[in-house]
Amino acid sequence: MPLPKGVTRLNKAVANHVIRPLAYRLPGFAVIVHRGRVSGAESRTPVNCWHHDQSAIVALSYGPDTDWLKNLTAAGGGVLVTGGTSHQVGRPVLIGAEGMSRMPPAVRAMLAVIDVDQFAVMPLLRPGRPT
Repeated sequence: MPLPKGVTRLNKAVANHVIRPLAYRLPGFAVIVHRGRVSGAESRTPVNCWHHDQSAIVALSYGPDTDWLKNLTAAGGGVLVTGGTSHQVGRPVLIGAEGMSRMPPAVRAMLAVIDVDQFAVMPLLRPGRPT
């Protein structure tokens, strides 16, 4: 169950601007670089992200109805910056509760509290490069 739309709007307007500079390097965070489907404008959205095998997985705490997810899906992929490294990623694939098993144990507990049960998995297409 996604977080309420009011929380989404507040985070987009305030919290994202605060966390974005930190999300490029903090463990468990990343910044997704994507282009608007209509505007073509580049956006940078901070997300919680973890690597699993040759992919990145993002917990969809706001559900699948987010601009970054729609933009990456329409474009067939984008760029993910994590740990100070840029990674080319492929089209996101939505998975359900089985994504929880790919999360670190402490993260599973937090996601369970806010009832997150959807995840986006993106294949890492090219080796990362420092940003």
